[in-house]
Amino acid sequence: MAKLLVKFQRYFRRKPIRFFTLIALYLTAGSLVFLHTGFTSETRVSENAPNANDGARDGAEMQYLGTVPLSREFKETPESLTTVRRYGSWFKNPSKDSLGRSKVGDYGGTWSRALKGRNIREKEEERAKYIGCYVDNTHQRALRGVSFFDYKKMTLFRCQDNCAERGYLYAGLEFGAECYCGHKIQATNVSDLECNMECKGEKSNICGGVNRLSIYRLELAQESARRYGSAIFRGCFRRPDNASLALPASRAMKNMSVDRCVDFCTGKEYPLAALAGTACHCGFPTTLFTLHEREDEQLCAQKCSGEEFESCGTSKYFVIYQTQVQDNRCMDRRFLPARAKQLVALASFPGAGNTWARHLIELATGFYTGSYYFDGSLYNKGERDHWRSGRTICIKTHESGQKEIEAFDSAILLIRNPYKALMAEFNRKYGGHIGFASHAHWKGKEWPEFVKNYAPWWATHTLDWLKYGKSVLVVHFEDLKQDLFVQLKRMVSLLGIAVLEDRLLCVEGQKDGNFKRSGLRKLEYDPYTPEMRKTISGYIKTVDTALKRRNLTGVPEDYYPR
Repeated sequence: MAKLLVKFQRYFRRKPIRFFTLIALYLTAGSLVFLHTGFTSETRVSENAPNANDGARDGAEMQYLGTVPLSREFKETPESLTTVRRYGSWFKNPSKDSLGRSKVGDYGGTWSRALKGRNIREKEEERAKYIGCYVDNTHQRALRGVSFFDYKKMTLFRCQDNCAERGYLYAGLEFGAECYCGHKIQATNVSDLECNMECKGEKSNICGGVNRLSIYRLELAQESARRYGSAIFRGCFRRPDNASLALPASRAMKNMSVDRCVDFCTGKEYPLAALAGTACHCGFPTTLFTLHEREDEQLCAQKCSGEEFESCGTSKYFVIYQTQVQDNRCMDRRFLPARAKQLVALASFPGAGNTWARHLIELATGFYTGSYYFDGSLYNKGERDHWRSGRTICIKTHESGQKEIEAFDSAILLIRNPYKALMAEFNRKYGGHIGFASHAHWKGKEWPEFVKNYAPWWATHTLDWLKYGKSVLVVHFEDLKQDLFVQLKRMVSLLGIAVLEDRLLCVEGQKDGNFKRSGLRKLEYDPYTPEMRKTISGYIKTVDTALKRRNLTGVPEDYYPR
């Protein structure tokens, strides 16, 4: 055998062409066998089709295959028939539609995907029409409605959807990550080439540029939401002493209605609409008209002349609605002009409202807040700065170790009811910053394990900051919600910033921001077991005692379960 192999070797060395010819013949034969196997299996498929009604169709399919060249016959194997061959006749037959589509071959799938893509683009154009690129700046916004930022996941749809949901006519994107809404465009149109920054969440689309807005007009189907669903009832208030200064725009309306007055003030770009019988007034919340002293609604219970079931107030008592126009007196934000010499912490346990507090501080001071962590997708430009940069007014942190706490020169310590804080952090962990954990997470092993690990941290976090922190200002989340004006003044005072009261009043009107979870998916049951409540109550008593020992107000009464 060995001698025979040697002879073959010597033979092909002398005539290599014959060697390569032999290899080519071998590969060709293998390919033919492979092709034959494929066609044989295709034939078996049609024979095995169990549905008598499909027999003619299968025969037609085989007749179609028989009329095309062999090279095409193998490539265009219908996907539906391949499925039957793979799984056998005991599975459900392909539908008539799918078999009909399969006759087109692979090209049909490609064509349908192209049509689908075109349909999506057409739907996007129906939802919003691109208007153009416009100049924008922090002192004079082109769109003066609400705004929000996402420096990691901003998309055209997300911005347009948020603005449309709030009833605005226009949505504008800037810097690849900033979204602005408004009813009017108050800026100059420039070349589309100046809007040249890709969206952070979708590289295929443009989201404005540096001080440039890509503006879209939202579909007019949102008109009903803008006209009737966008105003927020603020209450009944006594007529201000100098109404013409407090509410500078006004119009007499014979057929007065809430909608007419709100639409009038929205068109005038004012955030407040005041109904006074047959007169409509518009303005801003100021020290002349703070909206802090509400009156009994019965004093405003005069029916509207143009709307039977609504109250339109009187000449002495006004019914106040907040329009969807954003109060821009507190919307400008920038870095500190000079690097701060002291680092101020905004410390809290996770889920205690730190992001919301940052939103309030930025509105009140006009300066960015920073973060001990990097989370550019959550909040603002300050997130991307190193926390020691000194360019931000304060730094968010959830840290509770001695070394980390002593790195700060002073701190605002935000404390929240542990029952609410634990649930908020659990939602964030399993559902995102404004999402929700699923019922499977609440009912599974995740929730008990979470409470076991995080509940002690809620207590030690506060105790550590009280022990190691320097110049700590304690603010309870519940107090901040109930009396925002007073508590925010305390916080801003610690930061060493002089703020006008009119700006704080502006903050009150913009206090919610885009960091609040919708109440649509609240749990319908109490996730805390009696054992959990017993343990958490012990932690609450420990924190309450620690606060009172330092002559501070103890925890609010609602921390204790009823």
